[in-house]
Amino acid sequence: MKAVKSKYELFKQKTHLIIYGTNTVAGKLFDLILLGLILLSVFIVMMETVKGFDTKYHLQLYILEWVITSFFTLEYILRLIVIKKPMKYVLSFYGIIDLIALLPMYLSFFFMGTSVLAIVRALRLLRLFKILNHPQFSSQSTHLKEALIASKGKILVFMYYILVSTVIIGSVMYVVEGKESGFTSIPMSVYWAIVTLTTVGYGDISPITPLGQFLASFVMILGYGIIAVPTGIVTAELTKKNNEKKVDIKINPCTNCGIEGHLEDAKYCYNCGGELEER
Repeated sequence: MKAVKSKYELFKQKTHLIIYGTNTVAGKLFDLILLGLILLSVFIVMMETVKGFDTKYHLQLYILEWVITSFFTLEYILRLIVIKKPMKYVLSFYGIIDLIALLPMYLSFFFMGTSVLAIVRALRLLRLFKILNHPQFSSQSTHLKEALIASKGKILVFMYYILVSTVIIGSVMYVVEGKESGFTSIPMSVYWAIVTLTTVGYGDISPITPLGQFLASFVMILGYGIIAVPTGIVTAELTKKNNEKKVDIKINPCTNCGIEGHLEDAKYCYNCGGELEER
């Protein structure tokens, strides 16, 4: 005879489907609510640093953040209740993130000056990767990850050459410009080389001698090529992965029914069963 489940067990089962189930209507709705609250929480963290806005709406922001924190606290507790191995969740990456994001609000009760820890709540943004764990997103993420791993060696070699180049360029500029132009040391000159090569150009240090300006112009032009190289390496690997996974399709239609889209090694039409002509 089949055992009748208690109300508590039924509650755990239904709650588990809502929290961990991504294919159910309730699960998708729960994920959307989580998504909205995470974005709202991060927005509050950002607006609390705007002095005028925080002064005017401090109480409303404070209450709203406690409402959000209470929701995430309840969610954290429910996850521990419905899962078979609670410690596995507690010690998992997202479990640690959830706990750390909850602590600042509760610590503010016992310790003064913990408001600076509010920025830790922005860690909830990392949960978006878990919420958006849809097969389509997962496949694209895996594809990109494989391309990055495949291009790791080339990128490391490239970064080594860039590191050597910045040291050489910085050393040369230190000799050419000297302390009078702001190039007070080789590390400072290397800093200038990095800023210039990346085309950031803060302008806090700049060459004033004709030779220094000529070298700086060369470094600026070189910077555009440096930006393009890593992108090209990763793009090439992405294209290679696409070509490897791409299935060759016959463009010639079936002579019997005229339908297209047959596999390369197909001998018979999938629609009418007619024999396909060899290309």
